[in-house]
Amino acid sequence: MRVDLQGKVAVVTGAARGIGKAIADALAGNGARVAYADVLVDEARRSAAAHAGSTGIEMDVSDPLSVARGLEGVASEMGGLDIVVNNAGVNTMKHRVTADEFPLEEWQRILKVDLDGVFIVSKAAVPLLLARGGGRIINIASVFGLVPARLQCAYVAAKAGVVNLTRAMALELAPRGILVNAIAPGSILTDATRGLFYGKDGLFSDRMQQMLAHVPLGKPGEPEDIAWAALYLAAPESRYVNGHILTVDGGWTAGYTRDF
Repeated sequence: MRVDLQGKVAVVTGAARGIGKAIADALAGNGARVAYADVLVDEARRSAAAHAGSTGIEMDVSDPLSVARGLEGVASEMGGLDIVVNNAGVNTMKHRVTADEFPLEEWQRILKVDLDGVFIVSKAAVPLLLARGGGRIINIASVFGLVPARLQCAYVAAKAGVVNLTRAMALELAPRGILVNAIAPGSILTDATRGLFYGKDGLFSDRMQQMLAHVPLGKPGEPEDIAWAALYLAAPESRYVNGHILTVDGGWTAGYTRDF
């Protein structure tokens, strides 16, 4: 997939690895200069090094000072800001319990990154995007922001918040030239999902086939599947797409697919 992003400057959060890296690579591979932003700054710099004109920067999306410093540095050094991808996110690995048993500290940790982080980064980015006459904000939500799952109350609450925050910002910012959309990935093959389902030693590897029985394609997606969706939403050709939640899940949320 090829689009023309020459002259554009992008920031992708959580870009050191996985989906974030795939998105940043896709944007850079189509002409954008990309800041790979992550708390894992050394890894982000290594990922960015493959693309001339791109860079890795340290950013904690839950810290407004870290975000402001990172975004302002990018705009100053690269000449502006046109595209923001809010990808950074966390989930719980061990606290797979019902809401009444879910630890408050774990709830706060997840919401702080997955929802507050999207707001903090977007808020800081808007003036920089407006200085260039507008731009794009792309938020990475989840199918669990559309259809909830059991034993992940914090994650599903955060991602549902991202879905409606995306729509609210789309209503507010489009008149000023900023388009806001989101992507809702299904099960994507990353280091995290290998640790849960797809690795032989995954915490829930015994349930992998049970989960995939809900997916008509019968397999997990790849990070590049999300990257191509982000590339479309960043492209000039998506100029009339605003407030949309693009679901990339192999048909998971299309309906109930298991035999019964």
